[in-house]
Amino acid sequence: MRKLSLLLLTLLLFSTQIYSQTKKEWFPGGLNIQPFAANFLEPRAGFSYLIGERNIRLDIGTSADVYRIENENSVLSFGADIFTFTRLRSEKGFKFPVEAIDYLFGLNSGYKVINDNSEYGFRFRFAHISAHLVDGSYDQSSSSWRNGRKPFVFSKEFFELFPFYKINSFRVYTGVTYILHTVPPDIGKRIYQVGFDNYFTSLPFKAFTPYIAYDFKLQKFGAFQGSNIITAGLKFGKWNEKGFSVSLSYYSGKSVHGLYYDLNENYALLGFNMEL
Repeated sequence: MRKLSLLLLTLLLFSTQIYSQTKKEWFPGGLNIQPFAANFLEPRAGFSYLIGERNIRLDIGTSADVYRIENENSVLSFGADIFTFTRLRSEKGFKFPVEAIDYLFGLNSGYKVINDNSEYGFRFRFAHISAHLVDGSYDQSSSSWRNGRKPFVFSKEFFELFPFYKINSFRVYTGVTYILHTVPPDIGKRIYQVGFDNYFTSLPFKAFTPYIAYDFKLQKFGAFQGSNIITAGLKFGKWNEKGFSVSLSYYSGKSVHGLYYDLNENYALLGFNMEL
């Protein structure tokens, strides 16, 4: 972590010299790189109801640009990420025991070149994830962990690079993740991704913008296995800025929660998200 911080600081100082005639700003508003709508590891503040299941996912997270350098047609940014995503179980009496929680924190950098109606660039991130079972997974009546799943240490540190190209409001991206260290050690160290998001800005709606997005991820769990997220929704507010979204999604693949990493899941979910 210390080496990465020194690297980012060096890049920041180097960029400051190169972009000496451009606009520089600490803690600017908004994000240089808009979150990829169907990618799971993105900043969210909301919840998703797993249709037909007894589970709810609660997301509390944010990404912020800390320093931004703007040229005539390019933007370079350095920022930070802090996420939690939590698995809750729905029970009678409006009770929601917390079964599992995952934490992510990290640093990021984004760069993009803007043309008339298109842009291209990348987002780089270095982050740490740790995962935990919580008391909602423990059955007090039988003094045992539910479904025989006991707590264990789960953590990983990784780099990821997401190049993208956008024309108007359609964006396509690829992603490569390299896991530096993981516990348990039987998780593949490389993740490959591809996806897109498209906001239908030409439709005659002013209060909201419909959108559709897809993400495919390939990772090795003994053998390579793919996971899919497809989502469609409505974005209230400007489509490429802060706002509120309602979405209907379908997920299939390994569980997104670290303590369930070996569990295959597939479900539809109805999501509500504040994009802060």
